[in-house]
Amino acid sequence: MKRMGSWSGAIASFFILAALIAAHPALAAIKTRTIDYKIGTGTYQGYLVFDDAGHGKRPGVLIFPAWKGVSDNERVHAERLARLGYVVFIADIYGKGVHPTTNMEAAAESSKYIGNRALYRRHVLAAYDLLRANPMVDPSRIAAIGYCFGGVGALELARSGADIKDVVGFHVANLTNPTPADDSNIKAHVLVLQGYLDPNTPPAARHAFEENMEKAHVDWQLVLYGGTAHCYTDAKAGNNLAHGCAYNPVAERRSWQAMKDLFAATLH
Repeated sequence: MKRMGSWSGAIASFFILAALIAAHPALAAIKTRTIDYKIGTGTYQGYLVFDDAGHGKRPGVLIFPAWKGVSDNERVHAERLARLGYVVFIADIYGKGVHPTTNMEAAAESSKYIGNRALYRRHVLAAYDLLRANPMVDPSRIAAIGYCFGGVGALELARSGADIKDVVGFHVANLTNPTPADDSNIKAHVLVLQGYLDPNTPPAARHAFEENMEKAHVDWQLVLYGGTAHCYTDAKAGNNLAHGCAYNPVAERRSWQAMKDLFAATLH
């Protein structure tokens, strides 16, 4: 009898689990694939994230990481996007095996691209081409988002003239553009989501960005979150505003919703 009871319990547990998976298929369906690709002679390693329960061609979203490269922050947000039905590719800007661990290392690596926007564009375009060619993706419905240093990359992709629907920058590290005439190449809707206290983008820098967007007749929006510094989407950033880099869960939720609203209006 004990054996029968144990077996019956196992069967019951199996059917409960099966019912949960059936009710919430996305809980068991999010897949991540490591993708190695080439830029020139260099090898780069990105991450494709998608819901394998999806059917047909779907919108694609590129994610450009912050200055230390792919982190838990990008992975978490990629999975959230995949659960919403997007095919997501987290790009590698620095190269396979290049993972800065300190702020000094990250500053040295990211400055190679901030100071050479043509180089940065080549790297973001390589990721764009890879996602665009994916058989799960509708190439006419692609957006790009970026965090910190990656926000600059998302804007540079738009300035290249790439045929993308939307660009969203979260706490963009640098709003300057060495070639402002290239803003006229932008086809995407541009949404920049900044902390008012972000030391990287003081009022003068924001104003210059706004002026450039207007002169280029871009469909743009810049949203400021009060009491919010840099890194506000990163749960591991701490909460010390004096350092200029602090997590703000309220701003994170509001900015994520702003992105979702834009995507709902333009990618579906």
